[in-house]
Amino acid sequence: MANRLSDRISPKNWRAAPAPGSYITPGGMKRFAIIKGQDHTRWTDFYHAILTIPWALFIPVLGLFFVLLNSVFALIYMLDPGGIAYARPGNFWDAFIFSVQTIASINYSVMVPKSHYANVVVVVEAFSGIINLALITGVLFSRFSRPSARILFSQAAVITNFDGVPTLMFRAANQRGNQILGANVSLTYAWQHTTQEGLMMRRFRELPLVRAHSPLFALSWTVMHRVDETSPLYGQTTESLKACQGELIVLLSGTDETLADMVFARHSYQPDRILWNHRLVDILSRLPDGRRMVDLTKFHDTVSDETA
Repeated sequence: MANRLSDRISPKNWRAAPAPGSYITPGGMKRFAIIKGQDHTRWTDFYHAILTIPWALFIPVLGLFFVLLNSVFALIYMLDPGGIAYARPGNFWDAFIFSVQTIASINYSVMVPKSHYANVVVVVEAFSGIINLALITGVLFSRFSRPSARILFSQAAVITNFDGVPTLMFRAANQRGNQILGANVSLTYAWQHTTQEGLMMRRFRELPLVRAHSPLFALSWTVMHRVDETSPLYGQTTESLKACQGELIVLLSGTDETLADMVFARHSYQPDRILWNHRLVDILSRLPDGRRMVDLTKFHDTVSDETA
């Protein structure tokens, strides 16, 4: 009978931290190493930081920046107590509201600048408002226009016989209703190696695939690597892979036909996610009218070779 990976591996373990030597979490997220001596301040690269922070943080940051900027100009206006007509002298709130009306190009209602000092500050603030609007518009456009791939990878990779040869298999699915043109996938085996001199280093070896290119990636793609005598996985076990901190790194790229831009996806399979003597449950079928159907409810399901 088919079994779900989630029935044998709890969600807690599925979301657990990756192995010490891994570069990517099982879900495809980057895993950052601790680098001694590096500047860890996120905002030293402000543009990159503002593009990569989540939306839940991005919007509050913009709001905080808007409040702080108007607060600064409000304090500047307060240096001239009578510079704003109909504003209460020394009242921060009146000066703040006047600053918001100025920087946002809102027509003045009651409060207007009446001194030369206030008019000069209004000119400076109006110019800064134009610059800020252009910068924020550019950042928003950059965040919205960044291409992304919605690629689903099977939670487990399996090793089973295919044409009489032990073959590593996993699959990927395009979750969008379009096609990825000229899709390419690469599979790299990474492991921890210790030299004769005791130097530890991370080694990488790209694994040859039965098919590494797909002209049109629309539904599902089963990626296969033959585990023969030339494969570094030949003779390996779960325990031996754990001992050398081995993992399989998947990189998939192609051109999204809708966005007309390159999209990328990555995934990682650690030893616990590689199932020996298992195979993937078939998810492709054909409807009576001739159309093909992909059953993603069985996407992560595997079955033992003994019960297949």
